[in-house]
Formats: sequence, C-alpha cells, structure tokens
Amino acid sequence: MSDVLSVASTRRTPRDEITLTRSEDDVFDAMLEGWLWQQRSTGRFQASTLVFREQIVRRFARFTGAYPWQWSPEHVDRWGIHLTVELRRAQSTVRGYQAALRFFCGYVIESRSGWPALCQARFGRAPEQVCHEWNTDAHLVDYHGDPGRRPMTREEIQRFLDHADGQVDVALRRGHKGALACYRDATVFKVLYAWGLRCSEASALDVTDFHPHEGAPELDRFGSLYVRAGKRAKGLPPRRRTVVSVMPWAVEAVQDYLVHIRPRFRAAHQPALWPTERRGRLGTKEIEGRFAAYRDALGLDKALTPHCLRSAYTVHVLEDGARSSVDPQSGVT
Repeated sequence: MSDVLSVASTRRTPRDEITLTRSEDDVFDAMLEGWLWQQRSTGRFQASTLVFREQIVRRFARFTGAYPWQWSPEHVDRWGIHLTVELRRAQSTVRGYQAALRFFCGYVIESRSGWPALCQARFGRAPEQVCHEWNTDAHLVDYHGDPGRRPMTREEIQRFLDHADGQVDVALRRGHKGALACYRDATVFKVLYAWGLRCSEASALDVTDFHPHEGAPELDRFGSLYVRAGKRAKGLPPRRRTVVSVMPWAVEAVQDYLVHIRPRFRAAHQPALWPTERRGRLGTKEIEGRFAAYRDALGLDKALTPHCLRSAYTVHVLEDGARSSVDPQSGVT
C-alpha cells in the first residue's frame, strides 16, 4: 500500500497527505480508500458491495482515461451508451453502475472530505457530480431541469425531421435555388440526432470521419463516426471520441446525401461534410438558425434547441439498446 493510502487510512484529511502524494494515481487511490473507509465505518455494507463499487469506479476511470477532477457529464453519457449499445448490459445493470458512480462523486465533492480544496489547489479543478437525472437511467422515466436541454420526444423528432424533408419539396416546387441547402440541412439534423452530436461537432465533420466498426459490419465504412471537435475542457484541446452507428436509417440518409447532393456544391472538393453555396463550411449559427425556423414553423416548444436532439439520442439509445428509435420512412417506433 502506498504512503498516501496508509495516511488516508488513519483518518487524516487529504490536505494532510498532499506532501506525500506522488502522482495523480496516488490521489485517485486515496480518494477511493477514503470513500471505502467511510462506508466501512457505518457497518451497513458487506465487503462484496464495497468491492463491487470500487471496481465500477475504476472501470469508469479506465473508460474515460481521466481522473475524477477531470470527469464531466459527457463522460457519463458516453459510458451509458457504451454499456447499453456495445456491451448490451441490461438497464438494471446500468442503473447499478451509475448509482455507484454517483455515490463516489457525492463523497469527493463534499467540502468536509477535503478533496475539492486539494484538487483545486493542485490540479486547478475540483471534482463535480457528473451523474444527473438527464444523463443517467433515471432520466428515462422523467426529466427535470433546463428546458433547453431536455430530450425531444419521439413524436417531436418525427415531426421535425418530416418537416425538414418537406422543405426540400417546397423549394423544388417554387423553383428556389435553396433546395440543395434544404436537403443538406435535413441530413444535418438526422446526424445530430442519430449520433448524438452538438452543432459545433457536426459543423466540424469531414467526409473522411466515417469509419467501419466491427460491431456493425453491415454498415460498411459508416459503422462509426469520429468526432474531432468535442467540447473543450479548460486549458485542454477539444475532446475526441468515436460514436458507433446505431440507426441504420440515418446511415442511409448520409449515403444518399454524399452520392446525390454533396457533389453538386461548388465546394465539394473540400473535406467538409457540409459545404455551403459560398464554398465554406456550414457553421454552428446556421444550424441553430435553421433549427429555430423549423421549430417555430411547427409550433413546437420555443425552449427547444439543437441540444435537445443530442439529449434525445442518449435517452432513446438507452431505452432501445441498438434498436433504431425513429425511422423517417415508417414513423415513430
């Protein structure tokens, strides 16, 4: 056992241990030891329960490749989808994993534990609670929080995507030059939902960001999507991740767009997946503006934002596993 863990076991505070801490791994180990000691001291938990909880927290750390003071709610999003879609864990199992992680985070964010102050002083960032109603299995039942981040319902998504597709026909009937842009934007919204992306992440996509995935050989080179422009953490470069394709209907939409629509843009020779008529890259503000226009035309809740498509992706994938949650050709499933 390391010096840090030996000191932690004597009930001294983390700040007392800071001069003995040799690495980030030591800090993480001491956090776990303090958390386990706290649970053992109550006499209410069996040893097997404590072993299970520690294993879950360590698995989450390995999955994220980050330490508790670096964790974010997005990590929990990705972990839940990984457990459900790729590992096919049951919802009851996922709930148990999330409960253990929430319990651990509750311990390390308590000021009495000393960890927030220590991490802020040493790493410039304190731990936070990363398990919330909107990104854990609890949000499958209900949602309470910022209405601009709430998941869109299946019916809302179906209406929205149908409307987006319909604007292509409207533009063609009226002889507008904007039919290509309408088709592109309709595909953008399908990608936002089907791969759970932010507008900024979708804007930065290139044609070459789709790749095969061993879990979806039937989708050929569209088995996964490499996201290069994930949300930045303070002082760090954009986070990158690979999202497994779980909605075949959306893959078909992208394939059709790449074959029949994108080549007709003058900037088709550039790598951007979403070129504009002015030979640029479709921006975040343009995506948000088109979303708002379609939302308002349908009379949907004005609090809805493109992020609600991303939130819906997480909810629906966790509800359905690898089953497609919306099929524009056959209606809501």
